[in-house]
Amino acid sequence: MDLIIRSAAPKDLPSLLEIINHAILNTTAIYDYEPRTLDEQREWFEKMFNDGMPVIVAEREGKVIGYGSYNIFRPKIGYKFSVEHSIYLDEKSRGLGVGGKLLGSLIQRARESGLHSMIAGIDAANRGSIEFHKKYGFVEKGYLKEVAYKFDQWLDLVFMQLLLEED
Repeated sequence: MDLIIRSAAPKDLPSLLEIINHAILNTTAIYDYEPRTLDEQREWFEKMFNDGMPVIVAEREGKVIGYGSYNIFRPKIGYKFSVEHSIYLDEKSRGLGVGGKLLGSLIQRARESGLHSMIAGIDAANRGSIEFHKKYGFVEKGYLKEVAYKFDQWLDLVFMQLLLEED
């Protein structure tokens, strides 16, 4: 599979929107209820760019099939060296190693930026994502019971962490 990982560009926004809206409407990977508009996605993208935060895409045969990003974990100055990341894939591109390529690139960019800690907030029922993150060195650090509500059910949240300093 010829896969290109690159920085996202404004031309990618319709693809990013399609991918995130599928996740919003069909999964608990994100706890939003309503699909985003193109204007909302553009505003998010511009804010990420202006804040110096990466948005990267996985492209195969000229089509964006996934994307990833990270942003400061919490909006207080003391958290400036910790980021929380997100990865979303086109439904047909799961299980093909695309997520690993995106995560690897995000980890590399975080290390090069002098960040200290990368955090994943994962729906506790998503065992696949939890195991995926373990493969990349993430360790479960917290479990919050019934902190979100979606699809007529309470959802638990797992926090996983990777310390970015290399041995």
